[in-house]
Amino acid sequence: MAQVVHVKNIGLRGIPVADTKISFIDGEKGVLIYRGYRIEDLAENSSFMEVAYLLLYGSLPKKSELHQFDSTVTPERDLPFHAVQAMKAFPTHAHPMDVLQACVPMLAMADPDLRGEDRDSHVRMAIRLIAKLPVLVATWGRIRNDQPVLEPDPEFSHSQNFLYLLHGKPPSDEMARALDVCLVLHADHTFNASTFACREVVSTRAHMYAGVAAGIGALSGSLHGGANTEVMKMLLELRGEEDVEGWVKKRLDQGDRIMGMGHAVYKTMDPRAKFLREMGARLAEETGQKEIYELSLAVEKAALSEFERRGKTEIKPNVDFYSAPVYYMMGVPLDLMTPIFAMSRIAGWCAHIIEEKFAEAQEKPALYRPKAEYVGEYCGLMGCTYNPPDERQ
Repeated sequence: MAQVVHVKNIGLRGIPVADTKISFIDGEKGVLIYRGYRIEDLAENSSFMEVAYLLLYGSLPKKSELHQFDSTVTPERDLPFHAVQAMKAFPTHAHPMDVLQACVPMLAMADPDLRGEDRDSHVRMAIRLIAKLPVLVATWGRIRNDQPVLEPDPEFSHSQNFLYLLHGKPPSDEMARALDVCLVLHADHTFNASTFACREVVSTRAHMYAGVAAGIGALSGSLHGGANTEVMKMLLELRGEEDVEGWVKKRLDQGDRIMGMGHAVYKTMDPRAKFLREMGARLAEETGQKEIYELSLAVEKAALSEFERRGKTEIKPNVDFYSAPVYYMMGVPLDLMTPIFAMSRIAGWCAHIIEEKFAEAQEKPALYRPKAEYVGEYCGLMGCTYNPPDERQ
């Protein structure tokens, strides 16, 4: 008789479901690796375009390869006419994540490689998605505010172009570099909820855009990508609070969470959060928004002290805790923070989709089909007896 593994109430945490060569996490030591490279090294020295290449192709590009990749991505920034027209018809109060998820199938309709079954077709689709998602996010940011839609500027880098399209003016070099580092830090994170959603969907042989739409849906939840928005709401509500330590203690006493604290995998500080904290200090100086940054430091200090007192030393800041104030200091509206997460994670999602579709058969299941343990009504093997409505008690 086959052994039954009961995984109730743990959300498949710690249950291996497939092999991957894309990224690795050591939660005990606070290590995150993309294709063998430490996230610290990539964040310090690399760029998002280089990391996207690494995730898609499996190795860091030579200078000529990086130039060719960037030259391939840049012309793909233009959105299909029908997608822009559709966004203009959307309710202006629509959440950006819903808009993003709705627009991905519209991109699919215009993709000439949609039905391609080979790896090269999928890489080309990935390049288009990497190029277009930032433009979708920025375009919706302008349409909903009744601002003119801007055309992508081919002279701008990936991060410069997004900030230009969103704000209507070229960003400073420091701001563009800060965003680029954020994109590097968020580009992949093994089998998180949204990545698993992408892989599960394409394991049915659905196309790449269907998988990405599923990933966006998973990312929209407040326990996943939506957490950074909740962190920022918390910080804004705390402005003017004179007793941050007392506020933290009261919140924990009531059984509430401190948003941005703790992680499903890391038992130490999220390595991405360290970079974002340092970046926040630099942006606070540049933008003159020291108050919000210093408030985040105060909440972190109070929370860590309180967690230590309660014997929960494994709870540390995660990536959302400091990405929220960083994006806020960039002038990003709260509800666009998760879409920015998506326009970074698209590189990882596409890499995982390609791996799912083209890995050797012994490395992955043909179709994800977990087993559920039925705990509902049971009337024996023959089932319950059906009675007409007028005979039911």
